[in-house]
Amino acid sequence: MSDAADRDPEFAFELRVCRWAERAWHPDGSRPAFVARQLGTRERRWDTVVVEVDPEAFAARRALSTDGFDSDLLRVVRHAPAEWAWYRDAVPEPDFPWRHVVPAVHRAAGLGLVEKRRGSRNRVEYRRTAPYPDWVERVVAIENKPDLDASAARALADQLEHDVSRALADEVWVATEVTGRRVEPALLEDLPVEVGILGVDDDSAEVLWHPSSLSPDPEDARRRLVLAERAYDRGWRNYVDTMRPDCRHFELDRRGRALVPRCAAKGCYQSQRECAHSCPSFEPEPPAWRMKGWPIEGGPGKGVRRILDARRERARDRAERGSENA
Repeated sequence: MSDAADRDPEFAFELRVCRWAERAWHPDGSRPAFVARQLGTRERRWDTVVVEVDPEAFAARRALSTDGFDSDLLRVVRHAPAEWAWYRDAVPEPDFPWRHVVPAVHRAAGLGLVEKRRGSRNRVEYRRTAPYPDWVERVVAIENKPDLDASAARALADQLEHDVSRALADEVWVATEVTGRRVEPALLEDLPVEVGILGVDDDSAEVLWHPSSLSPDPEDARRRLVLAERAYDRGWRNYVDTMRPDCRHFELDRRGRALVPRCAAKGCYQSQRECAHSCPSFEPEPPAWRMKGWPIEGGPGKGVRRILDARRERARDRAERGSENA
């Protein structure tokens, strides 16, 4: 795509990058992984996050739950002992009062992740139902800028310098739209040399600049695991949760190999901010659209959610098998 006027808005481009990464990660050769978007820490949020996994361990993680664990639940499940033990003997001492750990033990037991009982002196004891696996191999961050001009590069530079120095991720990339020029403009911008650059087309991506491998601090292992759990829980298709797929104008349009939300009323790809309850073009689906199927399965809006959920599970299946994405 060489014409700048034909470039996608950043949201649509971001979804295309996520879909490409889901199908074809890593640029240097296939690696089992899954993808999420708009995740990070209080200090930094990334557009796209790729979590590379050990397939066998990832299968064990999926067997525990199809949902991600929040920080409190992860603390309890990860350190659950094989034999009955007082929760204070099993869990590393937190940086908050112990009494706040007990509700997480009860919650984990309610989800079938652990067993609990009252032991001696009426203490809360628990044990695991299955060990929490060491399933995360690497965490990769991608910033998406379809039009990486000098202004965009300047705005990104400080953030990328932070990513490199903080080294919470194992690699940092910038993805941009390819222009077809002899020298891609992204290569002429002042970005940290440790950051890789991906040139993205409709169906593929090429490495314009290889990233350096960073060295995450072992002290950040828990933060990285919390991030991976959130990525597992959310994926990258959860954008539909804050949009209006129940609008008669909402469509999923194929853009390369990705399905991108499009508004038929406005004739454009729309972002989560635009496709909201306040949209003046919103029209609910006609009741007749929602009466098909038995039992009543809802209209196209419900169908959109089912399609996206099914695609997420297929992507998880591929990561678990460790096979090349297709």
